[in-house]
Amino acid sequence: MNLKGKIVLITGGTGSFGKACVKYLLKQKLKKIIVLSRDELKQDEMRKRLDSNIIRYLLGDIRDLERLKFAFKNVDYVIHAAALKQVPAAEYNPDEFIKTNINGSNNIITAAIDCDVKKVLALSTDKAVNPINLYGATKLCAEKLFLNANAMSGHGTNFSIVRYGNVINSRGSIIPLILSLKKKNQKIVPLTNYNMTRFFVKIEDAVRFVINSLNIMDKGEIFIPKMSRAKIVDIIKAIYPAAEYKLIGIRPGEKIDEVLISNDESNQTYELKDYYILHPTNSQFKSKILNKIKDFKKINKNFLYSSSMKPFLSIKQIKSLIDVYVKD
Repeated sequence: MNLKGKIVLITGGTGSFGKACVKYLLKQKLKKIIVLSRDELKQDEMRKRLDSNIIRYLLGDIRDLERLKFAFKNVDYVIHAAALKQVPAAEYNPDEFIKTNINGSNNIITAAIDCDVKKVLALSTDKAVNPINLYGATKLCAEKLFLNANAMSGHGTNFSIVRYGNVINSRGSIIPLILSLKKKNQKIVPLTNYNMTRFFVKIEDAVRFVINSLNIMDKGEIFIPKMSRAKIVDIIKAIYPAAEYKLIGIRPGEKIDEVLISNDESNQTYELKDYYILHPTNSQFKSKILNKIKDFKKINKNFLYSSSMKPFLSIKQIKSLIDVYVKD
């Protein structure tokens, strides 16, 4: 994608994805990169780590519409990564997740349309598919808001979505937890269920996929990368083979397996070499995405893209994948 001379804003820009995305964008000769987030300490740490005169740091909350309208002035593209994400926290604080993930997303849409932003690409999660937890439900609502924003904006701002699974070594994920327990020499580690599976992607791959999706998006598409799948118990074995397990049961709102494409979405799904595209069905706007790409095929009816699909990564493959994050 030719981003030369463009202005890109990232909401939640000091999070795991935001930091990696900014590093990637610094190679693209942009006019300006705007990092919007709530945490002044993280912004200060990021400023010291990334010495660049094209990065601008704005404190702000996506719950604040007026702040967003100020931040979005003259912006070409918005990557919306800000969200509350911890599943157990969502179960006990549902109103806070609704304010950020749903109301905040609606504010992004309003500000982008008012400020004539060209494209908005929102990040979603496998937990938005057939959600059983509050976090997933809020992300499903956010997806619907962004898709239907195309009908509101007419021929103005275009909105699309990237949906993917767990990022390896992201804050609050299982890998840092097991590493911490290993460092403390804690021999017994908690395990929710022996059969639990998850999708996994490296942060660098997630960033490249998002930027590529920003490039090819038209309006209303959901882009889904083909992802590695692993058993949680095998991840523990790869990081801490000497550990013993204590079954603690599934936490509130947790699934055994995650899904990135449901059976019901198969009717609108097209497969490419490395990813899938869910083509919009809203009759109030038309996506031209299928005219812009080639070598795609319609997937079979009742297709289900689940983390329970074999083959799983072997323990050796997992160790190789996460070695860069694991320090003895």
